[in-house]
This record gives sequence, C-alpha cells and structure tokens, in this order.
Amino acid sequence: MTRFLIDAQLPPALARWLTEQGYPSQHVVDFGGDGTTDDEVWAQALRLGAAIVSKDEDFALRAMRDAGGPPVVWVRVGNTRRAALLTWFAALLPSILTALDRGERIIEIG
Repeated sequence: MTRFLIDAQLPPALARWLTEQGYPSQHVVDFGGDGTTDDEVWAQALRLGAAIVSKDEDFALRAMRDAGGPPVVWVRVGNTRRAALLTWFAALLPSILTALDRGERIIEIG
C-alpha cells in the first residue's frame, strides 16, 4: 500500500485528503511538530515505508545519493491556496502512483 509523509511546506490538509483517498498519510506536525529536521522526516518515512512529499529540493538531492532511502515526490509549484493545491494534486495523483509503482525514486511534479 502506498503511504505518504507530507513535509512542513505543504498543508496538513494534503495528508488528510490523501488518507481519505485510501493512501495513509502523515504530516510532519503529526509526529514532530514545527521543529522537525530533514533527518527526522527521512527516518520517519523509512519507518513507515512512505514516500516523502515535499517542496524542499534537499530531499530530492538526498534521494539521488541514497538508493536505500524513501522515494520523494518533489512538488515544484509556487504558493497557492489549499483548495487549489488539492485540486492540482488530485489531477496528478494517478501519475504519481504509477511512477511509485515503477520504482521511481524521485517524482518531480510542477
């Protein structure tokens, strides 16, 4: 089952929406709060077997270097309202899932 871990730059509503769609998801505030480090996010994604969804390029770069790490969905869209973000993400979710099923390590969307 595909799981997601949503990083701090994205709203908790994305994690709730993904969970409602049948993809268990967690936002960083659910386990670490605002001060969660990238290392903690990475480790939690590994524990959960989750893909990290982030706007942070650092996760994409780390995924390139660490073949044993979690996959990263790198969100390359500017600031937007939550409703618009969810609509945009909903349209892309099938292609994200397909890429994850193929074993892609970095999925850049934007």
